[in-house]
Amino acid sequence: MHMPIHPFLALLFFLSFRQSLAFATTFNILDLGAKPHADSDSTNSLSKAWSLACASTKPSTVYIPQGRFLLKNLHFKGPCRNKAITFRIDGTLVAPSDYNAIGNVGNWLLFEGADGVSIHGGTLDGQGAALWACKKSGRNCPSGATTLGFSNSKNVAISGLRSLNSQMFHIVINGCENVKLQGVNVLASGDSPNTDGIHVQLSTGVTILNSKISTGDDCISIGPGATNLWIENVGCGPGHGISIGSLGKDYEEAGVRNVTVKTTTFKNTQNGLRIKTWARASKGFVKGVFFQHAVMTNVQNPIVIDQNYCPDHKNCPGQVSGVKISDVSYQDIQGTSATQVAVKFDCSKTSPCQGIRLENVKLSYKNQAAEASCSNAAGTTAGIIQPSSCLY
Repeated sequence: MHMPIHPFLALLFFLSFRQSLAFATTFNILDLGAKPHADSDSTNSLSKAWSLACASTKPSTVYIPQGRFLLKNLHFKGPCRNKAITFRIDGTLVAPSDYNAIGNVGNWLLFEGADGVSIHGGTLDGQGAALWACKKSGRNCPSGATTLGFSNSKNVAISGLRSLNSQMFHIVINGCENVKLQGVNVLASGDSPNTDGIHVQLSTGVTILNSKISTGDDCISIGPGATNLWIENVGCGPGHGISIGSLGKDYEEAGVRNVTVKTTTFKNTQNGLRIKTWARASKGFVKGVFFQHAVMTNVQNPIVIDQNYCPDHKNCPGQVSGVKISDVSYQDIQGTSATQVAVKFDCSKTSPCQGIRLENVKLSYKNQAAEASCSNAAGTTAGIIQPSSCLY
């Protein structure tokens, strides 16, 4: 006789089936052999988890539980069979303590050709201090690895991630489209070399929100070919500020266009809002930049455009930059400069800065008036301008 299934049992069966489906798409690296202590290599386990997630036809999660997981360099390569892979990290991923293990590979963790990857939470510990010490001593050292790189990828979301003591750059977004970084915390010593917090180049539609960056180089650096970039609510310090550049190293170079930087704080930094170009011939350009609501505390160069960059004074014929800078606005920039010259526009002789706009800029030096310095810079002002403008 055929017995009908009780509705409650049917519901239980359905829920357990649904749960098994959910579990089927979560790949816990512990189940794949990872050990949550930093003296055991978990590289293969995470590599396996990525392969399974990438091969799945439905949304997948790679789960890294609490603990410290030692990883050598890993290359997460797309395209994948689904466009929704989430890395949920409750633990810490740790680079090898011997910097030679990854120091010459370019990237410690690299995503390439990915579409729809999200990273939520966790800490990436680059263990870079030994390499920084090597570089300071003048010994022959590897250049170091970027902690986290995204290359030729799109629809990427990174939230609540902490990057600690990278060997070189912390996070690099290169050749990407539609990337959102939110609640990112970058931490390295103020004297750590080349440890840019977030570097963006050849990418469009990148958003950086609600982040705190303390490092030894630029908090955020914006390279050639960055367009439609939005940066908001970012704290920087120590570090070298938020920099567009260095640009114009190459003659054939993509320009930077449509950049908004708003609601930022800078504390004890080398620079605040900086645009920097090489003093050499280039087809590069910077156009349509909006700096708004910045607070400076003891910043050496709060507002600076430097088109005379040429380390060691080599390969800069005539010491002239070809990069054309235009339509750059500074609105509501306040605070204190650590040097007398709080506003410096040192623009190109052959391609002067045009369309610079200052509105309600109030910067002081040791409770007294600061100064502004201009070369080849044209623009307009509105509202209170301290120090007095030198734009023509």
